[in-house]
Amino acid sequence: MGVNSGSTLFEEKQLEASTDKRQCRQLVHYFSLLCFLLTLIVLLQTLCLVQITLVSQSRSALQENKLRDLRIRLETLNQSYQLLFSQYPALNQYCPISNSTTGERECRPCLDGWMPQGEKCFLFSQDRADWISSQYHCMALGGVMAIIRTEEEQEFLWEKAQSLSQGDSYWLGLRSSSADGGWRWSDGSLLENGLQFWGREPDDVGESRVDLCGRLTPRDAYSRSWFTFRCSNKLRRICARRRASLQ
Repeated sequence: MGVNSGSTLFEEKQLEASTDKRQCRQLVHYFSLLCFLLTLIVLLQTLCLVQITLVSQSRSALQENKLRDLRIRLETLNQSYQLLFSQYPALNQYCPISNSTTGERECRPCLDGWMPQGEKCFLFSQDRADWISSQYHCMALGGVMAIIRTEEEQEFLWEKAQSLSQGDSYWLGLRSSSADGGWRWSDGSLLENGLQFWGREPDDVGESRVDLCGRLTPRDAYSRSWFTFRCSNKLRRICARRRASLQ
């Protein structure tokens, strides 16, 4: 009995030792696998970082190239811009320098003092002259005495005259013609029968009334603000010229 008990105890110890060894081998195996997985993860992360770095460097180089091309184009445009103003000094009247530090310009469709309306620019003078002299003054500025083609133009000029003249009148580009007894605009065209804004319809022009011209007097209604006046009288004037295109 004693011998058998000792033998059984010995076998149990061997079995426990064998089990411990297997467990140790499994732990070593699992640990080795874990280390391998961690190594693989680190390697993958490194590869991703390398790829991201390469892509970032590539994009950065591409952006630098684009930025360099844009700078070259901008410099070329600036040179062309300066050359344009040096070759055509009249452009300075439409695009004056608004910032003396940066040289920035502000372009507008009308010259300084002229008011835009539709496709035209209008200038209301402060000085007075007879009709012929007024026409010459407008021509010297690159325009003519105001020719009204639309109701919008008539209303615009009437409103501006009201706000600027304090009741004073302005010469229009409208003059009587002894040749046909009618009225003509300053460009030689006949006054249209449909669009007229006379305060009182003028009589037919005869030989004794060849010096009558049209004036705009801003009274109560824009639709009745044209009046006849001797062309030798002195009034302010409204000049007109075509507005510049900024396209």
